[in-house]
Amino acid sequence: MLKDSYLVGLIGSGIGPSLSPALHEREADLQGLRCLYRLLDLDVIGVPPEGVGELLSAARLLGFDGLNITHPCKRHVVEHLDALDPQAEALGAVNTVVFEDGRAVGHNTDVTGFAASFARGLPDVPLERVVQLGAGGAGAAVAHAVLTLGAGRVTVVDALPERADELAGSLNRAFGADRATAAPLDLLPELLAAADRSGGLVHATPTGMAAHPGLPLPADLLHPGLWVAEVVYRPLETDLLRAARAAGCATLDGGGMAAFQAADAFRLFTGREPDSARMLAHLTDLTGPVPAPQ
Repeated sequence: MLKDSYLVGLIGSGIGPSLSPALHEREADLQGLRCLYRLLDLDVIGVPPEGVGELLSAARLLGFDGLNITHPCKRHVVEHLDALDPQAEALGAVNTVVFEDGRAVGHNTDVTGFAASFARGLPDVPLERVVQLGAGGAGAAVAHAVLTLGAGRVTVVDALPERADELAGSLNRAFGADRATAAPLDLLPELLAAADRSGGLVHATPTGMAAHPGLPLPADLLHPGLWVAEVVYRPLETDLLRAARAAGCATLDGGGMAAFQAADAFRLFTGREPDSARMLAHLTDLTGPVPAPQ
């Protein structure tokens, strides 16, 4: 049943700089709706990631219509839900929860958000060999998106080898044998060298976020034959993107993914069709001009 007022929120760690409240509230205002978007920051509340179920229950009792879920809760939240849509079930990760008919239903709009952003920002780059750094909740989503976009092979690298193995296995089950493989961190230099002019790097770890500054890999591993796609969007210009542009790489910031996944979540929360282009313009306005892909 459509309403004219919605209460939604975001659960995650270090989410103070998030632009999700502004993106959802601005779009709602322009559609003649009232949307209150609240941040439930684990660091502020003092709840560990494993306690996401408690926050979910509290939000349901307080009458929330839905929640966005971000690092480090996208996998932890799954066991606390009543149902998953097929995409979230395949990923084993949820970034959007909708409370409907007394149930908490999990969705994942990171996949469609990243795919739309990549197709817009890096439309003609080679996808034969893609190296992905990060196999967490966001990593699962963007790996699925890259393979959906036609990548030949994705090599997943993570600080936790078992997590990389698990993601590669799920990708092969979903897309066919040998479409994905896992590799240890110490092979990253070799993998990026092999991707020269045939692919690029997708970065899907929290490194570079306002709460986790720095580079996720040595800058000297970047070279002009690679493209680099970032998931982090706060700040929009991460240290990785700065280093990649200095090295002559084609780049994609995380802003487009943030805007397009927010648009898809808005649709799930309200039942209304968002203006995705307008939400991307909102994000650009909130962050400043987005550097053009190089």
